[in-house]
Amino acid sequence: MTVSVVAKPGADKANRHYVSNRAPLLAGPLVKLPLGSVRPKGWLKHQLDLMVEGMTGRLKEVSHFVADDNGWLGGKEEGWEEQAYWFRGFYAMARQTGDQRCLKIADEWIEKILATAEADGYYGPQWCKDQKSKNGKWKVTDLWPHMVMNDALILHYEYTGDKRIIALLKKFFQYCRDIPEKDFIPPLTRGIDVAPEFGEWRITVQIPRAVDMCPQIYWLYNHLGGAWLLDLATRFFQHCSGPDDNWLARHIVNFTQRFSYPGIYYQQSKRQRHLEQTEYWYRQHMGTWGQQPRGIFGADECVRDGKIDPRQGFETCGMTEFAKSFYLLGRITGDALYADRCEDVMLNHFPASQPADLAGLHYLTAANLPQLDGSGEHDFFNKCEQLNYSPHEVYRCCQHNVAMGWPWYADNLWQASADDGLVAWLYAASTVTATVGAKGDEVTINEQTDYPFKGSVRLTVKAARRVTFALYLRVPRWCVGVTLKVAGKRVAVDSAAGQYIRIERTWKNGDRVSVNFAMDVSLTTWPRTGAVTVDRGPLSYSVKIGERWKKHHSAEIWSNSDRKEWPGWEVFPTTPWNYGLVIDDLKKALKVVTKKGAVADQPWTVEAAPIEIKAKAKQIAKWKLGPDKTVGELQTSPIEVAGPAKTITLIPLGCARLRMSVLPTIENSPDARPWQ
Repeated sequence: MTVSVVAKPGADKANRHYVSNRAPLLAGPLVKLPLGSVRPKGWLKHQLDLMVEGMTGRLKEVSHFVADDNGWLGGKEEGWEEQAYWFRGFYAMARQTGDQRCLKIADEWIEKILATAEADGYYGPQWCKDQKSKNGKWKVTDLWPHMVMNDALILHYEYTGDKRIIALLKKFFQYCRDIPEKDFIPPLTRGIDVAPEFGEWRITVQIPRAVDMCPQIYWLYNHLGGAWLLDLATRFFQHCSGPDDNWLARHIVNFTQRFSYPGIYYQQSKRQRHLEQTEYWYRQHMGTWGQQPRGIFGADECVRDGKIDPRQGFETCGMTEFAKSFYLLGRITGDALYADRCEDVMLNHFPASQPADLAGLHYLTAANLPQLDGSGEHDFFNKCEQLNYSPHEVYRCCQHNVAMGWPWYADNLWQASADDGLVAWLYAASTVTATVGAKGDEVTINEQTDYPFKGSVRLTVKAARRVTFALYLRVPRWCVGVTLKVAGKRVAVDSAAGQYIRIERTWKNGDRVSVNFAMDVSLTTWPRTGAVTVDRGPLSYSVKIGERWKKHHSAEIWSNSDRKEWPGWEVFPTTPWNYGLVIDDLKKALKVVTKKGAVADQPWTVEAAPIEIKAKAKQIAKWKLGPDKTVGELQTSPIEVAGPAKTITLIPLGCARLRMSVLPTIENSPDARPWQ
């Protein structure tokens, strides 16, 4: 047995058992396992089960977009991103849960989508194919929705091996190849705004998102070869629009997709600059707009000058698209940083984007958000409902795109490594079944853990015979110490935060690996205001706020439901939220309390939070909601507050739908000033 710490898995050869990058594309250190290889358990499986009977699994009952007459199914109505957003998540969910009703819908949709294929290679809604400009200058195909729907078709191929998908995508990419240059991705890239010419803004969405097609082109190239496919990928990359201004993209979803594009194209260009460019755009954006914990930034649809307080919201679509970008970049680079960033968003913010039954969502989530009302008065980019929970069309894009969240997270828990091993990339209770080693043996690894609430992970290998392969364990960047046992024996491991532990061994049936990632309580101090966030392991913490839920029905309801009702909800605080923290001594000021008993199936609620932190605090009486019902902006810490401190409770951010996680510090010092 050899145990070592490595910066990332090697990429000096291609995995023998799973389709990997073929030359001249750069070999990747990680390879995606086919859908169905990973089976989530515990709280993550429960999220998928809730989805089945929640909004995603029954979206046909509340969304007219996914009705049977939509264009993706050959119907006469339009078809655009909404159906594709939903289906790529719904399909994965159906396969992962095995729910018969959902599987029937998934299979029906696949057949009807395949039936839309035309002789010229186009498939999908006619509305997207024949967009003619008023002056007759352009005849454009809107390719953006296909960049989404192709994801679903690829998942179907992964799960079933249905060769019709290969044939359909080959003909479709040939169709894209043959589009005349003047009509290929409308020429906004050359300074012409084509939207007025078409009377339709949707035709322009493909311009800043063109590189979303490249991973799908590379996927087909890896299966079939063909230099023309790489030429097509370059064409999409070169037709993608440049930065909005000083910023890559002011629109949140554009940014969460586009920052990754140079890194995606790096596989083909082999230019280190492209990888560096991806990180540059990310750090530039987060350094200015990301003044709140765990990887979100102030973009209540669009970033706005001066709007960088943690009260500014982050769109739910941005969470799922950020996660997708991290999955892609993680496989391309092998860098554990992208798994950390994925966990930041998906374990701290995504759970709070929906009510506990997953029967709705809200458009915006923020780090400081003590009231979720249905008014349109808030200091956000749009003036409409954005905070209350609703299953209805009021949140059209997110209503469908939220479907990708948990199924894709579960699908990416484990990766294959280029050296025919396995990589524990994200942590959650699960089983993975995969082909490994030089001889292609099938093994199953059972993962038991209460992560992210606890740092211990237990792995048990199931194999028909002895098999030699490398098992990689990602060590999160926050980890302050690792304890490792292999087959019951303690193994010394050097500091490995942000790297991987590589265990190469001849494994036998029943072998066990136990690893514990030590979690300490720490503070993030936000330089702009001096406010702080309490962190522990992969989670940040919020003031525990009592909740009063009030039914709130959107004015835009379309329902064809066998369910009694699909209500929306407002959530109001019943306890104070306007606290500052007294941090004289970190160890004495913050005390971790672990609740007894098993972690609940649905731990992402105030009541079920498995971990609490007791903190010393003082209430800031003048810190209130403004006239627009938005929480007042932070003022510079430290703040002066008279009177004794009291003990308050903090809970994980993902459990807090009403949340206050960026808090002023309270001091009795010459630097302190009263709240104005």
